[in-house]
Amino acid sequence: MKLNATMKAIALLIICTFFWGSCFPIGKHALDEVHVLTLVFWRFVIAAACLAFYLKVADVPKLSLNSRQWLWVIVVSAVGIGGLNLGLFTGLASTNATNGSLIMALSPLMTSLIACIALRTLPSLVQCFSLLVSLTGVLVVITNGHFETLLSMHINRGDQLIFFGMLAWSLYTYFSQGISRWMPVVPYTFVGMLSGTAVIGLMCWLTPGVHPFAELWNSTRLGMLEVVYIGVFGTVAGYLLWLNGVRRLGSANAALFFNFVPIFSMLTSYMLGQEVTALQLSGIAVVIAGLLLPRIPLVKREPKMCSES
Repeated sequence: MKLNATMKAIALLIICTFFWGSCFPIGKHALDEVHVLTLVFWRFVIAAACLAFYLKVADVPKLSLNSRQWLWVIVVSAVGIGGLNLGLFTGLASTNATNGSLIMALSPLMTSLIACIALRTLPSLVQCFSLLVSLTGVLVVITNGHFETLLSMHINRGDQLIFFGMLAWSLYTYFSQGISRWMPVVPYTFVGMLSGTAVIGLMCWLTPGVHPFAELWNSTRLGMLEVVYIGVFGTVAGYLLWLNGVRRLGSANAALFFNFVPIFSMLTSYMLGQEVTALQLSGIAVVIAGLLLPRIPLVKREPKMCSES
């Protein structure tokens, strides 16, 4: 039963990263019709509306949290969800996709470091091996085997914004593991979507020339469908599946699956007509090997470590 639950969590995390990865090429096409802040704003509005409808229909009982718990949930959600999207999408305006993808690929390593610092432990050899192999595969996919492009990278303002977005997401992943022990996943995700709406809505209000309602109304039917897809599958389904995986596998283990995002992004682009090389396929195989080979011993250790903490 325990193995089945673990395999289910792994499968759901893979589906989650597919949703997130597919949002990159779909979102890139949607940006031809709407501003980036408009896209992110409607992403969270749609997600919050879907979750509010579910909570109403399912008649979920009201939460009995104290003021300190509510404050902690709101702060973690605003920093993690709002910070990630704000840093990522504003940063991409000042840097290239290679830099951004590489920086976001550091999220598993950063989450593991945060967990080790919080628990005052050193990463295991299995964790180090999995991170090293998976990151190598990501680099192969991102650079298409031309590792010399890494030497030409320079840190600009866009890179810095994406780094802080990645750091915000890593903190959100780690702290969500503790919050999920006393707060159900769906209400927690709903609060996160409301927090993201507030943060991005404020940015839309402060940014001249951004008109979320008018831009969506004037976009094509395909553009509207792309925005809805990103809101429903890339946000609601994605975050719910991610938080369930964090609860089951722990933040450090779940963060490793984030390496699948650029892979599914590439595969989705291929389905839309973009060429995929044999070297990129080899990188995919390396990432999968780095994730799945050490899964059994690593997952066995996780409940023990959590109980000790």
